[in-house]
Amino acid sequence: MIVKDQLNRTLSFSETPKRVISLVPSQTELLVDLGLIDSLVGITKFCVHPSNLRESKVIVGGTKTVHLDKIVSLHPDLIICNKEENTKEIVAACEKIAPVWISDIKDIASNNEMILLLGDIFDAKVNAKNLVSQINKAQIQFNVDIVGRPAKSVAYLIWKNPYMAVSKNTFIDYLLGVNGFKNILHFKEGRYPIIELTDLETADVILLSSEPYPFKDKDALEIKNALGKPVHLVDGEYFSWYGSRLLKAFSYFTNLSID
Repeated sequence: MIVKDQLNRTLSFSETPKRVISLVPSQTELLVDLGLIDSLVGITKFCVHPSNLRESKVIVGGTKTVHLDKIVSLHPDLIICNKEENTKEIVAACEKIAPVWISDIKDIASNNEMILLLGDIFDAKVNAKNLVSQINKAQIQFNVDIVGRPAKSVAYLIWKNPYMAVSKNTFIDYLLGVNGFKNILHFKEGRYPIIELTDLETADVILLSSEPYPFKDKDALEIKNALGKPVHLVDGEYFSWYGSRLLKAFSYFTNLSID
């Protein structure tokens, strides 16, 4: 079997991979939802969905640092990575151990492509096609549900000390657009630029993500007092996790109130 990943790299397998390591939390969740939990032998410490998965799988590190000795000991047939989540150094090191499949998610189309490609690799085509169909239906319903929602100019913060926000060419920026929000920092250089609170003065609303920095109510109050603008905490998983999480995201977006 010859397949390509989303960087157009070619991988070949003599049979369907049976021992898989996922170095991306959202893709770990996707593999489980595709019915492949038994094929997962290694995951990261950030793979928290489903909640009990870490009790039965070997944790091989994080997304930016891994324990190569643990990966070797698991004898994987395939290691799944992501262009943004994992470093080039990690990919290069893992390729010396087993084939590495890399995703590159920019929007819903590339998300659905990833699902279908993984369905092909793992002989889970039916489950993959059903999931993509459900995501597409959820998006159609979402578009109906938000008709008439007032347009908002927003800034989406992911880090504190220093403050960092989301700019262009990110999945989060894309999903902000899907919600009908205008990202006021879209023009900033870099995908996750360091910003000052004064950069947020033109925003209608400031959104504080739950990850990677765990913003709390006190952070929202601090920024609100500084700018005199509405500040809302949002669940970062729904704005940044691709894969099957996107299916649940549309329901979250429908009920998201940032007035």
